[in-house]
Amino acid sequence: MPARTPLDANAILAATEEILRRHGPDKATVVDVARTLGVSHAAVYKHFPSKQALREAVTRRWLDRNRDALAVIAADSAVPPAQRLRTWLHAVLAVKQAKIREDPELFAAYGILAAGHSSVATDHVADLLGQLTGIIADGAADGSLRTDDAGATARVVFNATAKFNHLAHAAEWQDPGVGAELDDVCSLLLEGLHAPASP
Repeated sequence: MPARTPLDANAILAATEEILRRHGPDKATVVDVARTLGVSHAAVYKHFPSKQALREAVTRRWLDRNRDALAVIAADSAVPPAQRLRTWLHAVLAVKQAKIREDPELFAAYGILAAGHSSVATDHVADLLGQLTGIIADGAADGSLRTDDAGATARVVFNATAKFNHLAHAAEWQDPGVGAELDDVCSLLLEGLHAPASP
C-alpha cells in the first residue's frame, strides 16, 4: 500500500485504532501500524517515540470522543443541579457501557494503561471530576445542594458511584438492573446533599 503523503499523527492514530481492534492490545505492534500505512516503523516513531506513547495517544483520543457530550450535560445551567447530577452520572454509565460493548479491544487497551498508572487514565478521571465539581458548585451557589467544598464532595460522589464508572466493575455494567441500581444510589446521595429550605 503506498504511503500517505504527508504522514500525519491523525492517520497514524486512525490506523492504530484499526490494528488494536483487529489484533487486540497484546498483539498489536508498531510494525503492523506501519505496514497498514505503507511506511517504515521509523516513520511512525517520528510522530510517536514509543509503542506506549502511541497507545496512550490512541486511547486519549478514544476517551475524548465522549468528553464533549458529558461536558454539555455538566454545564447545562437550564437544568437544576440535582437533576443534572443524576443525568450526568447516568450518562457516564451509558458511555462506559457503549465503549465496552462496541469497542472491547480499545477498552482493553485503556484497562492496560489504567493498570500501569498512565497519565491518560489519570487525566480522564480528573476531567470527569472537574465536570462533577462544576455541577455540585452550581448547586452550592443556588442553595440547592449542601457542601462547603465542591471538589471534595465531587470526589465522594465519584467514589460512591465507583461501581458505575470504575473499570474494575466493567463486567457488571451490562447487568439489566444496573441503571436502576445507579438511580437508587443517586437518590440516596442527593438526599444527603439536599439543602433544606430556610425557615
